[in-house]
Amino acid sequence: MDALPPEALSAQITAVLTDLPVAALKTGMLLNASLIEATAAALAPLAIPMLIDPVMVSRAGSVLLEPSAIAAYRLLLPLAELLTPNLHEAQLLSGVTIEAASDLELAVEQAAQRLLELGSAAVLVKGGGRPELRGLDYFLERHAPGQWLSHTPISTIHTHGSGCTLGAAITAQRALGRSLQEAVNEAKRYVEGGLRSALAIGAGQGPLCHWHTYGSVEQRRDP
Repeated sequence: MDALPPEALSAQITAVLTDLPVAALKTGMLLNASLIEATAAALAPLAIPMLIDPVMVSRAGSVLLEPSAIAAYRLLLPLAELLTPNLHEAQLLSGVTIEAASDLELAVEQAAQRLLELGSAAVLVKGGGRPELRGLDYFLERHAPGQWLSHTPISTIHTHGSGCTLGAAITAQRALGRSLQEAVNEAKRYVEGGLRSALAIGAGQGPLCHWHTYGSVEQRRDP
């Protein structure tokens, strides 16, 4: 994999921000510490909703970044209106053991709390990587009870891109003026519909469909 030079990334961000009225943004995969540092420097002055999607580890557990990038990622946490890690990423960023936890829900809740302490304003931990948490995501904001957001698990192998789609949909909803809670709920409905209509393209794992009707999302608040 060839990394974009940090200077080129900074120039691209500047070009977009000076030409277009950006209402919200989402980060994507940042391969190394230099790219993360350049991104943090470019985004720090902005006063718009920012979703930090730490594309660090695949749902299957494959590390996608250079080793030095994992520690550098914490530079982005204080910029995040919302951080959207999967279970592996939440464990790496928070230092809370989730993988071998006997009580997965409690471990996820503790990791989310730790990520708030590291600077994120809100966290959505995606639970789809473990069978025990299929259809469950944990949403935690500052000064508010945590919520387990659920939908009916959908039996399909064609889930490619579901995590990135969720983050992009939340960002789009925030750009439309929805509250963060509304944006998360609407995005989850959108992804659920995409999974119900997933596309079996080629011989491997296909993508979810991006044109469909919405599903439903239930909320279970912490006591």
